[in-house]
Amino acid sequence: MGIRAPGRSPRIMDSRDIHTPVLLERCVELLAPALERPGAVFVDATLGMGGHSEAFLERFPHVRLIGLDRDTDALRIAGERLAVFGDRVTLVHTVYDGIAEAVASAGVRRVDGILFDLGVSSLQLDVADRGFAYAKDAPLDMRMDQSAGMTAADVLATYGEGDLRRIFERYGEEKLAGRYARAILAARAEEPIVRSGRLVEILSAATPAALMNAGHPAKRVFQALRIEVNGELAALERALPAALDLLNLGGRIVVLSYQSLEDRFVKRLLAEATASTTPAGLPVELPEHAARFRLLVKGAELASDDERARNPRATPVRLRAAERIREAA
Repeated sequence: MGIRAPGRSPRIMDSRDIHTPVLLERCVELLAPALERPGAVFVDATLGMGGHSEAFLERFPHVRLIGLDRDTDALRIAGERLAVFGDRVTLVHTVYDGIAEAVASAGVRRVDGILFDLGVSSLQLDVADRGFAYAKDAPLDMRMDQSAGMTAADVLATYGEGDLRRIFERYGEEKLAGRYARAILAARAEEPIVRSGRLVEILSAATPAALMNAGHPAKRVFQALRIEVNGELAALERALPAALDLLNLGGRIVVLSYQSLEDRFVKRLLAEATASTTPAGLPVELPEHAARFRLLVKGAELASDDERARNPRATPVRLRAAERIREAA
């Protein structure tokens, strides 16, 4: 669904105050060679409040933006923020695995630059009643799109011990997954777990005293619930291959990940895309089997000490990037 950017609002300054785009200058630097060409199209697959996109539209005056987000609040705020750019902006309400359909609906076949800034946004963390932050007592919602789907409270109320343990282990890499799952089942037998503060109490009580200083006991469980509620990893596994297929020759993609599960998948996919598929034992590489992409950075880049000091949310970021160097066979 396309969204027309409305007029500006006083909330714009608020959004700029609470949201500092992560690794903005590095993202611009990496995508610039692809976006300087006439008629370039840039896809911000995780639009959020539009901080990254605003910078690209300002610095590349001929670029057209297609911005995607599942969060209707984020789309509204970004639409107000980017309204000054007029018909250069097309915003689409969709999860990022709908990238191919969103680009096609905008009348575009191929694009030149794509940015994924994964994880939970500043808007979702800072609005207490969304339930993403374990430091704030709020209803356990955690949906990035509040118009659809099950909430974190629904997961806690309906999943069995085995399923809770599975998501805590897989999506949170939580060593106490079984212990926490049993504690949740015991607590919900007394009353429904519907607020983040109550869940934190349950997890804290179930954490051995010797581990209480090893980080907040709720951090990994909240991450796991958020990923489960929003289907984040499954969506990412569909979205990135589709994004690579959309890139023109010379087109570039940048991905910012904030937790190891996401980063491992991005690393593996880009490794496959930048590897030759020439069968082993052949003396020369066959042109049709040459790598389709090349890596633009070695390994994963981290935020500088200065940026982490200015913007603590940049602390866990891992940046990876690639450029299309050959069309598909």
